[in-house]
Amino acid sequence: MLAITAVVASIVVSCDRQEADPLPTGDLPQQVVNNMFAVESENGVIKDRMEAPVMERYTNDTASFEKFPEGLQVFGYNEEGALETLVISDGAIHFTPRNRRYSETWSAFGNVVIHNVINRQTMETDTIYWDETLKEIYTDCYVKMYSPDGFMQGYGMRSDDHARQAILLKPFNSYGYAEQDTTVVFVDSVNFIGPFPKK
Repeated sequence: MLAITAVVASIVVSCDRQEADPLPTGDLPQQVVNNMFAVESENGVIKDRMEAPVMERYTNDTASFEKFPEGLQVFGYNEEGALETLVISDGAIHFTPRNRRYSETWSAFGNVVIHNVINRQTMETDTIYWDETLKEIYTDCYVKMYSPDGFMQGYGMRSDDHARQAILLKPFNSYGYAEQDTTVVFVDSVNFIGPFPKK
């Protein structure tokens, strides 16, 4: 009888309820989207397209932001709807403050490549920022820039958000091509419609 009482008492003691530690909900995303595909258009003309393997949305008292931990691709189109700019990065963050006095910003980081299809210009850097209000992309990091006119490198870059007029702030050890073959016909394979020129 004493043995049974001891066993029952130990069961009662071991089943004593304890309050679990609260989950750190502030560190968890409120929304997760896999294989994200988003298109922005205006008056029937596509402006931007975004693709990402994963998007995570977070919010707090002062802002909301989306993280793209597995990379992001952004396709920018010109006023006629032709593909003009492609941005690829290993990760990105989109920050939207609740106070409208501050503008929303994008930052892309890790092996960032910005390619202007029309100008045939490619930039490579580690981190790039986009200011929606100023319609500007910029960085203070090391930048490599390739174009049909040559190669440039330096620290810091400012450009419009379609990378049409990129300016290196502190260039060094750059070079240009003095001669070009003017008989070469360039075909934009992304936006080209029609027969290829005969050789």
